[in-house]
Amino acid sequence: MHPRPARTAGEPGPDGQPATVAYERTGSGQPATVAYERTGGGQPATVAYERTGSGPPLVLLHPLGADRRVWEPVVRIVAARRETITVDLPGFGQSPPLRGRTPTPRALAAAVADLLSSLGIRRPQLAGNSLGGWVAMELALLTPCESVTAIAPAGLWPAPLAPRPELAHRVARATLPLGTALVRTRAGRALLLGGAVADPGRVPAAQAAHLIRSYALAPGFSSVSAAMRAGRFEGLERIACPVTLVWPDGDRVVRRPSVPPELVREVVLAGSGHLPLWDAPEPLARILLYGADGLPAQP
Repeated sequence: MHPRPARTAGEPGPDGQPATVAYERTGSGQPATVAYERTGGGQPATVAYERTGSGPPLVLLHPLGADRRVWEPVVRIVAARRETITVDLPGFGQSPPLRGRTPTPRALAAAVADLLSSLGIRRPQLAGNSLGGWVAMELALLTPCESVTAIAPAGLWPAPLAPRPELAHRVARATLPLGTALVRTRAGRALLLGGAVADPGRVPAAQAAHLIRSYALAPGFSSVSAAMRAGRFEGLERIACPVTLVWPDGDRVVRRPSVPPELVREVVLAGSGHLPLWDAPEPLARILLYGADGLPAQP
């Protein structure tokens, strides 16, 4: 990975307004942070990301409550053939929440679009899980891309969802030391991750502890969750590139639409939960590398 120079102050940003863009790379394997400061009345947005591998660009977007590291099992496979850009969406990981804007999936997508524009990334492949799948579809409406792969995507429900108290998130934060200790055992991982991962034993203890911390400490969790539940994704028919929807067969969180969307390819992942990145990294990698033909389509 190589650092890229900052644009000079006053150079037009992605929205046509002058912008000051600062890049910070803190060493190999460390995140690079890109800060946008628009002078045309917008609010700054800071996005943390990592780039690795070589080949055509592949942007990977994480689920609600996780961060970019959730993609590590897949990145290890695809990085030999793709330059992967894993992103911390605003409000998660090392990216602070959006300021002055409701953090809808479209607003999160706009922040990622600005990031890609400033990095000079053109026509990437996009992939996302859950919230990340919705953001990937919104991003495809904002910027040209080669393809979209949405894994158990949120937002395809027929109507907005009712507000829900974030009790589980508050409990996770209050009991974080206990939770991170529990998931270092197989029994603890089964207890705390079994609702999202079909085989929690496949999640290494260190990654499970990191996932619990990311979930509990995400400053944007409640506001992003509320904004997500208050809306739905519209515009699938306007996405100009191939779209693949991937449905884990053991998903307990997001339901596959009873009426399949038109103009998309659908794939069902066997033996996978809502977060299939540990359950099925090899099948997911094949889909990302070879498109929907990486696995047979399901009726």
